[in-house]
Amino acid sequence: MAAKKNNSKTPDYSSYVKKFWKIFGIGLLSVFLFFLLASWGVFGKMPSFDQLENPDSNVATEIISEDGETIGKFYLENRTPVKYADLPKCLVDALVSTEDERFFEHSGIDTRGTLRAMVTLGASGGASTITQQLAKNLFHGEGSKNLLMRVIQKAKEWIIATKLERQYTKEEIIAMYLNTVDFVNHAVGIRSASKVYFGKEPKDLKVEEAAVLVGMLKNPSYFNPMREKRKELVFNRRNTVLSQMVKNGKLEESVKVKLAAQPVKTNYNPESHNEGVATYFREYLRDYMKKWVKDNPKEDGTEYDIYRDGLKIYTTIDSKMQKYAEEAVHEHLANLQEEFFIQQKKNKNAPFVNISDDETQRILSRAMRASERWRVMSEQGISEDKIIASFKVKTDMTVFTWKGERDTIMTPMDSIRYYKHFLQTGLMSMNPQDGHVKAWVGGIDYKHFQYDHVAQGARQVGSTFKPFVYATAIEQVHISPCDSVVDAPFSIPKGKYGIDADWNPHNSNGKFQGVVTYKYALAHSINTVSAKLIDKVGPKAVVDLTKKLGVSSSIPEQPAIALGAVEITVSDMVAAYSTFANQGVYIKPVVITKIEDKNGILLYQSQTQTKDVLSKDIAYAVIKLLEGVTESGSGARLKWGGAGGTGYNRMTGYPYKIVNPVAGKTGTTQNQSDGWFMGMVPNLATGVWVGNEDRSAHFKSLIYGQGATMALPIWGLFMKKCYADDTMVYKISQKPFERPANLSIRVDCAKAVVKDSTSTDSLGLDEFDF
Repeated sequence: MAAKKNNSKTPDYSSYVKKFWKIFGIGLLSVFLFFLLASWGVFGKMPSFDQLENPDSNVATEIISEDGETIGKFYLENRTPVKYADLPKCLVDALVSTEDERFFEHSGIDTRGTLRAMVTLGASGGASTITQQLAKNLFHGEGSKNLLMRVIQKAKEWIIATKLERQYTKEEIIAMYLNTVDFVNHAVGIRSASKVYFGKEPKDLKVEEAAVLVGMLKNPSYFNPMREKRKELVFNRRNTVLSQMVKNGKLEESVKVKLAAQPVKTNYNPESHNEGVATYFREYLRDYMKKWVKDNPKEDGTEYDIYRDGLKIYTTIDSKMQKYAEEAVHEHLANLQEEFFIQQKKNKNAPFVNISDDETQRILSRAMRASERWRVMSEQGISEDKIIASFKVKTDMTVFTWKGERDTIMTPMDSIRYYKHFLQTGLMSMNPQDGHVKAWVGGIDYKHFQYDHVAQGARQVGSTFKPFVYATAIEQVHISPCDSVVDAPFSIPKGKYGIDADWNPHNSNGKFQGVVTYKYALAHSINTVSAKLIDKVGPKAVVDLTKKLGVSSSIPEQPAIALGAVEITVSDMVAAYSTFANQGVYIKPVVITKIEDKNGILLYQSQTQTKDVLSKDIAYAVIKLLEGVTESGSGARLKWGGAGGTGYNRMTGYPYKIVNPVAGKTGTTQNQSDGWFMGMVPNLATGVWVGNEDRSAHFKSLIYGQGATMALPIWGLFMKKCYADDTMVYKISQKPFERPANLSIRVDCAKAVVKDSTSTDSLGLDEFDF
C-alpha cells in the first residue's frame, strides 16, 4: 500500500530573517552614519584638533603676594587650574569610586555602564564617564531639554570623549575635569573650591573634605554645603562617597565608620571682588592692568583679557603684613568710631560741624547725585524730581557697621548722613630700599566705601609736611638738628612771597618757649620755627625739593605750606619719607614684580626707578630730627605701655612698647579734619591718614581729633603685630638707622630743654597746626 502523503507545511521564516537583518543593517548603518555625520560637524560644530589640544576655558588671573600667597583674582569664572600632581590621592580615589568605577579600564565610553543604563532606563544610575563629563563641560555645557538635541549632544560627547582619551593620559583627564567643574559660590575648579570651602590647597584636603567636594559633583547647587537647609543632604551625600571608596577598596571600613559619624565641617572663605584681603589694592591693580594690556598686546596684536587669560600677577604685597595692617585699622577705628557716634548724638546737623544749612544741603545733594541709586534710576529714564523724592522714602537696606552688616529701614538720604559719620583711612607701607609696597589699605570696607585713600584721595597733611621744610633748610642754609633757634612771635609782612596780608603763625598751645634746638622744635611741632625756616629758604625752594621727593600734587609757593596747608596722597607721602630712610635716594613705589601668562611665560618684569635727591648726610640729619618725635614729642607714646590717660579708652591705650629707634611725625589739620602719622624704621616706611570723607565732619576736640590719636595707634598696632610674628618672610628691622661715614652734620644733641610745665604736650596737642 502506498505511503500516505504529508500535506503539512514547514513555516518559512527566511523573509522575516532577511527583513530583520535588513533592518538591523540599516539601523547599524544609520547609527554609524549618525556618528560619522556628528563627527563631521553636520549636527553642530565639533572641536578641532587644536581645540582638543588647547580647550578654551575662562581661567582667572591670580594676584600673588611676595610671600607666595594668592591674595585675589580677576575672573568671570573663579577658576585656577591645578596639575594632577597637586591632587591628593584621597580626592582621586573618591572621584573614581563615585563617578566612574571603571575609569582606568575604558577608553572614554563605559560599555557595561551604558548597556546597564539602557536596560534599566537609567534607574540604576547614569552611564556618563568622567571623560564624557569633561567633554560636556569643555564643549557644550548643560544638556538640552529637547530629546532630539539631547541625543545629538550625547553622541557628540561620546565622540569627543574617545578623542580626548587618545589625546590625553588618564591622569590629565582627571585634572582637566576637576578644573572645569562649577562648585557654585564663585568656585570654579577644584582649587577654587578647596580654597572657598575649606581654606586650603587641594593637596591639603582630608579624606572627608574630598568626599564633600566629590559629593557635590552630582548636583553642586543641590549639595551646596553652605546652605543651612541642605546640611543633612550634604552629610548623607558625603557618606555615600565614603561608602563607594570602601566598596572599591580605597578606604578601610573602620576609617569610613569613624569619618561618617563626624559632622560636615567647612572653613568658608568666599572669594569675590568686594571681599577678602587687599580689596583696595586689587582695585588699584585692576585699573593698572587695564592700561597695561593696551600697552603690552599679545603676539597676534589682540589684548590680554585679565578675566579669562589666566595671567599671574606677582605683587610686592606681603600677605601677612597686609593682614596685620587691616587688623590694626579694624581694631583702632572700630573703637574710635564709637566715640565719634557718641559725640555726634547732640549734634542736630550730625556729622557736620559749624557749617550752614546751605552747605549741608550741597554736601548731601552732591552725594545723592553720585550714588548708585541715582545712576540706576537715571538710566531707567525716571525724572529728576521723582528720583529726589525717592530719597525721602523709607526702604529696606543693608548698611555697614563695624560689627558686621545690618538690615534696617531708613530713607536713602538718611543712609547718606549715616555713612558720612564714618572715619576713613589710608595706609601704605613700603620698603625704602627697593620701593616694594608691602601693605595697602585704602579704606575701612571696600564693599561700602570704594574711594581709595591711598592713591586717589589727596588730603591736607598738616605737620607731616614740616620735614620737607627742615630738609630744605639743612641743604640750603646748613642748619643742623642741634642748632638753637628762638621760639618767639614771628611775622611775614604783606607782599612778601606774594601774600595779600601779614602772616602771623601761632603755636597750638598759645605759648612761646624761647631758645630750643631744631630737633626739639620739630619734635614738638613748633609752628614759629617752621615759619622762620621757610622764610630763610623761600617757599619755592621747599616746593622744588618736595617735587624731587616724588610729590605730584600742585603746591602753592606760599609760606603757609610750612604748616601743612597742602593736599598730598598717602602714597606720595610714603615715597617722599622713604627717601630719608634710603640715604637721600628717591625710589618710585613698585607694586608688581612680574607678570606671567598661564603657561608661565614672562610677559613683564618691573624695573626700579630711582633718583638722587639729597646727600646721605642731609637724609640722616632729617632721620635724627624725626627720631626726636618718638623720643620726646607726640610720638613718644609708641615707647610706652599701659592704658593711657584721659580719653584713651577710645584710643587703644598705649599697648605698643616699641623700644627700637623710630623716625616719625604726627600731623593734624585745621578743625581736626585730618590726622596723620608717618613712621619709619630702616627697612620700612609707613604712612597712615585718618579722617571723615568730608572735611566738615570731624571731632570737635584735639583730644580725639589729633593725628597722635587718630592715626598713630594704627601704625603702632600694625608694627607690634609684625614684630610679634617670627614666621614672616620679610623681617622688619629693629636696628638703628645706618649712620653715614664721616658725617658732617651735628646730630647728637644734648638733652632737650625742659618745657613749660603747663604745656599740653602730654596730650600731644602741641603739634596741631593753625
